[in-house]
Amino acid sequence: MKMKKNLLLLFYLLPIFSFSQQSTSSENAYNKEIEQWHQKRVTSLKSETGWLNIVGLYWLKDGENTFGSSNENSIVFPKEKADEKLGSFILKDGIVNMNVVPNVSIQAGNKTFTSGIVFDEKKDTTIILSHKNLRWFIIKRGTKYGVRLRDLESEALKNFTFIDRFPVNPKWKITAVYEAPPKDKTIPINDVIGLTTETPFGGTLYFEIEGKKFQLDATLEGNELFIVFADETTGNETYGGGRFLYAEKPSTGTTVILDFNKAYNPPCCFTHFATCPLPTVKNHLAEPISAGEKTYGHH
Repeated sequence: MKMKKNLLLLFYLLPIFSFSQQSTSSENAYNKEIEQWHQKRVTSLKSETGWLNIVGLYWLKDGENTFGSSNENSIVFPKEKADEKLGSFILKDGIVNMNVVPNVSIQAGNKTFTSGIVFDEKKDTTIILSHKNLRWFIIKRGTKYGVRLRDLESEALKNFTFIDRFPVNPKWKITAVYEAPPKDKTIPINDVIGLTTETPFGGTLYFEIEGKKFQLDATLEGNELFIVFADETTGNETYGGGRFLYAEKPSTGTTVILDFNKAYNPPCCFTHFATCPLPTVKNHLAEPISAGEKTYGHH
């Protein structure tokens, strides 16, 4: 009789054990997914095209802008990182030409560069120039044109250790309802350098956290929704300029996954020479989002 009761008990407990094992396996797989995502992000930050090696942003004036490591130049590159006189940028009608002084070695890719167009806003091409361990290219923000400079041996890159994060918690992987804009439109987005840019509007996301209702506006980047948000951790545990999050725009239906475990710091958290967008007033959440990256360094 006792054996029969034990068998019955085992019969009832088996589904519970099975469910528990499945739940643990699913949680482990999710933790692994987040860790892989984070490692990919760190690799990107530390790469040649990452944000840890950005050491300068120099705005061009119309006409000639000389550059090099000498203080006599309009644009002064870091000392001991470049020759005293490298050449000049000439900005005119949205086109930037660069002329190199004789006997100075500057490359564009694998070819020696002496003079020519390095930026034309109508062609939307980026030419990366190099001299020793420095790399630079032209960017446009609003009506301003600037030289963004990289140092492949920057102190920020050498001193990088890790980005502190909140513990991974599946509760922050939230299903939201997506409302697409009725027609193509733009919304004004402010950035840290004081510019406002009309940006393609991606739609609005509605979701709940522990029974409380929230919404976030997203801009559109290709087929992805890009979200800049602030919350009750902003300026304390997380970066004061908000955080970034991507979500996949649905091709059909109205369901979008917001995974706040993948919320990450904007470039401005790592360098003073980025032009990061700021959260709109609507994207300030009156709730602590204890997920994703915490602030980095002294920011």
